[in-house]
Amino acid sequence: MADENDHHEHRKRLRSRFLKGGGEALHDYELLELVLFLAIPRKDTKPIAKALIKRFGGYAETIAAEPDALRAVEGVGEAAAVAIKSIGAAAERLAREQVMNRPVLSSWDRLLAYLRIGMGHKPTEQFRILLLDARNILIADEAQQEGTVNHKPVYPREVIKRALELGATAIIMVHNHPSGDPTPSQADIAMTREVMEAGARLGIALHDHVIITRARHASFKALGLI
Repeated sequence: MADENDHHEHRKRLRSRFLKGGGEALHDYELLELVLFLAIPRKDTKPIAKALIKRFGGYAETIAAEPDALRAVEGVGEAAAVAIKSIGAAAERLAREQVMNRPVLSSWDRLLAYLRIGMGHKPTEQFRILLLDARNILIADEAQQEGTVNHKPVYPREVIKRALELGATAIIMVHNHPSGDPTPSQADIAMTREVMEAGARLGIALHDHVIITRARHASFKALGLI
């Protein structure tokens, strides 16, 4: 009973600090505790939260971790994994609302923030295409493949085909580098040129190809590669 009362008072104090000072008033593991409170109602969640931070390296990395990896941490069951993943989904949805159906070239920083939330912490490479209309308004954001972008025979055809299907007049390609180094590879450059040439023949412009990492990005256009 004493332990249960201690947990109750600890949770009460943590919620109060959050309500008064917001996320900045809490450590990373304490923010995770707030999430875990919802999934683990009668257990001390501080050790679990600290174990998650230690295992994945930080709050953002924990939120981005795969469900199976989360469940491998002692004390994290399905309910806790779902609660943690819902935070990332909510953040991505909020960021998506800032860019969808809006001209992306005039809100570039918001677009980068959205992409970093969705891709920057992924442990594997993901390739996505952003499809724009004639006013450069983002009409679709679609994941094309997980794994690697070094599939030159596939990507140009699939990218241009999808743009035609949706009536897009321009595209922005995006993929992440889990290594943290956004430097384009020779395969990235070659594939980008193939897409650009294929699109040009059909009136579809390639505005940019952006490589996203946890903290950095590289723009092919800024690098003079487009």
